[in-house]
This record gives sequence, C-alpha cells and structure tokens, in this order.
Amino acid sequence: MIKLGIIILQVCFLHVFLFLGTALKQMIPLPIPASMFGLFLLFLALYCKLIKLKWVELGAKWLMAELLLFFIPSAVGIVNYQQIFSIQGVKIVLLIAISTIIVMGMTALTAEKISARKRSEQH
Repeated sequence: MIKLGIIILQVCFLHVFLFLGTALKQMIPLPIPASMFGLFLLFLALYCKLIKLKWVELGAKWLMAELLLFFIPSAVGIVNYQQIFSIQGVKIVLLIAISTIIVMGMTALTAEKISARKRSEQH
C-alpha cells in the first residue's frame, strides 16, 4: 500500500514538469509539444542533480509499464477513417511502421547503455 502511495506521489511530481513545460510552451512558441518541453526540463533537473532519480523512478516505471494503454483509444479511433486503407493510408501505415522500428531500436540502445552503466557502477 505504501508503494502505491509513493507511485502516485511520483506520478504527480512528474506532472509538475508537464505543467512547467506547458508554461514554457506559452513563453516559447516553437512547434514542439508542451510535454516535450516538460521532458526536457525533467532531464535538465536530473542532469543538474536538482532532483534525485529515486524521486521519480517508481512513478516513471509505472507509467512506462502502462504506456500501451494510452495508445489504445487513438488506435481504435483510426479504424473509423476509411482513407487509412487507401493509397495514402498505405503510405501512412508504412511511415508509422518505420518510425516504430526506429523508436524501438533507439529505446533498445538507450536501455542497453543504461543497463551497462548500472552494471559497471555496481562493480
């Protein structure tokens, strides 16, 4: 029960960075989503050691574990559009497939580097 409370607090803490990103987006009108501004602020705070990784780690792990659930509504919504299955739709699906492979590859490389770094720190 305590672990659940910690996860909830950490997810709320992560949302603070989303709100900060939204405020920064209002000041800097770049074509970048506010969530990316927030993610960059979180990265800077972690890199500069303003916050400790353990303050957000459990909440971030939970969000990553449940990430697929956040995409289900948009995936189901695509079925409503017939143009997805046209020639233009084939291009879109191909682009999505290629970008997914790139994201999976970059995620695997990043996870491997982090895992190697943690192993080297333990020895």
